[in-house]
Amino acid sequence: MKKKGLKKTFFVIASLVMGFTLYGYTPPSADAASVKGYYHTQGNKIVDESGKEAAFNGLNWFGLETPNYTLHGLWSRSMDDMLDQVKKEGYNLIRLPYSNQLLDSSSRPDSIDYYKNPDLVGLTPIQIMDKLIEKAGQRGIQIILDRHRPGSGGQSELWYTSQYPESRWISDWKMLAERYKNNPTVIGADLHNEPHGQASWGTGDVSTDWRLAAQRAGNAILSVNPNWLILVEGVDHNVQGNNSQYWWGGNLTGVANYPVVLDVPNRVVYSPHDYGPGVSSQPWFNDSTFPSNLPAIWDQTWGYISKQNIAPVLVGEFGGRNVDSSSAEGKWQNALVDYIGANNLYFTYWSLNPNSGDTGGLLLDDWVTWNRPKQDMLSRIMKPVNFIAEQAKASTE
Repeated sequence: MKKKGLKKTFFVIASLVMGFTLYGYTPPSADAASVKGYYHTQGNKIVDESGKEAAFNGLNWFGLETPNYTLHGLWSRSMDDMLDQVKKEGYNLIRLPYSNQLLDSSSRPDSIDYYKNPDLVGLTPIQIMDKLIEKAGQRGIQIILDRHRPGSGGQSELWYTSQYPESRWISDWKMLAERYKNNPTVIGADLHNEPHGQASWGTGDVSTDWRLAAQRAGNAILSVNPNWLILVEGVDHNVQGNNSQYWWGGNLTGVANYPVVLDVPNRVVYSPHDYGPGVSSQPWFNDSTFPSNLPAIWDQTWGYISKQNIAPVLVGEFGGRNVDSSSAEGKWQNALVDYIGANNLYFTYWSLNPNSGDTGGLLLDDWVTWNRPKQDMLSRIMKPVNFIAEQAKASTE
């Protein structure tokens, strides 16, 4: 997440853990969560293999994309403890950011309390990802992988940089699709976080047209693993045929005339990001009709995709520190929650982490206490969920 030049504050401790190999690991086989199977799209719904609509309560847990090369918070708690709390609060989907640099052989995880996480000792960054996926699956929590950054130092406008070209972006995605091919705990790929700046939509310029790039990467992934959902974010401007401007990754007006079309049908999920005045001031927050003006803006920029039954919409990031409806930030956040609920959209809230500088998190700064006002707000869109792994385990005992 980075908006209009603002970025999160990350807690980074400079220490190195030595002596790893990158790919010398066989990923865990699918556990009992695999009875849930994979998902596909049906109009504006995400459905399981039987055609039943998915019930997701999602959040983001970041850190693997940063120079820590591990999930943040493991300096304070165990991975098991944090996942148990996520499950207890009713969440069954994690959007998991990572960077391509995490996969480099020179990358080493740090900022882990190994006394609390003894099973992470000696693991490479990707093996920590494996471990999170394994433990999440055991709890019936599913994962969407999010290529958040090319390098760990920060986000990029385009899906490639000089250090991490498109070929690397695609080959890493194919490697991950193969790695988790037989584990339905991992259900999808968010191709690139928040295209913006030079990124365009529908222009036909191979070097900037994000829609075309999403099709190339999506088809490459599906050639290896045809069961994944492919999440495609928007741009901020540079949309062919209109002069609209919106948040990084949030402008999906181009889908109306230039939809993403993949070789495997019924896999595309559009995933806008949306933020409030606590992240950056925008003209619509100063409108005299705010916040009643917001639903029409969301309809125009990304909500129409679901309303017109084009494809499902999963709001991949939204969040803010203040949920009090007496504040502008709270008014925006509550209005968006109501919009998500009224239109039966999917979401992954930003974030579990409290160390998101712009938004705070579902955890307070002690990394233990749950933010009750935020949870009370989100309870309006939380769905009853079944944690399949436990149910399947119980049925065999």
